[in-house]
Amino acid sequence: MEKAQPFEVSSSTSPDLVPNHDCSRKYDVFLNFRGEDTRKNFMGHLRVALSEKGIETFIDDDQIERGHFISPQLLQAIENSSCAVVILSPNYAFSTWCLDELVKILDSMKTKGQTVIPIFYHVDPSDVRKQTGTFGDAIAKHEMCLNDDFERVNNWKIALAELTNLAGLDLKNYRYANNIY
Repeated sequence: MEKAQPFEVSSSTSPDLVPNHDCSRKYDVFLNFRGEDTRKNFMGHLRVALSEKGIETFIDDDQIERGHFISPQLLQAIENSSCAVVILSPNYAFSTWCLDELVKILDSMKTKGQTVIPIFYHVDPSDVRKQTGTFGDAIAKHEMCLNDDFERVNNWKIALAELTNLAGLDLKNYRYANNIY
């Protein structure tokens, strides 16, 4: 597996991560990701690049108490962010935590005007949209395990499909991460 290279976030060439900074919001960016897929490579480099540009970023470093449902602290962090970057990776949809965050992020986009940028990291956007491949496997697992919570699983399916309609980055088109911005 090719190791991601550090990259630079450039205000002149990158999409507007924080188009008009909202001073009432605590964070510029909320990062939604599956740690086991991205924490020690792509996400780590992204975090450093954002920090170097002075972009205030919220990352759940397992400091927030875990439970079956998303915590009030995480809900608040999502609401208090101007932008959310959703890093979709092969095991992303196996995490009920990531999917619950995604539903909240899209709700915040609709109700509070939050900018949402999907990044497809080693996944095909059509697998996310159609819930095939690992995304289909994950949804099937959730449907079986959470058969008494049909509405929650259905909200995840809708959120994944909606996310693919947003402008984002498909990293299969980039050999090195430093070419992203």
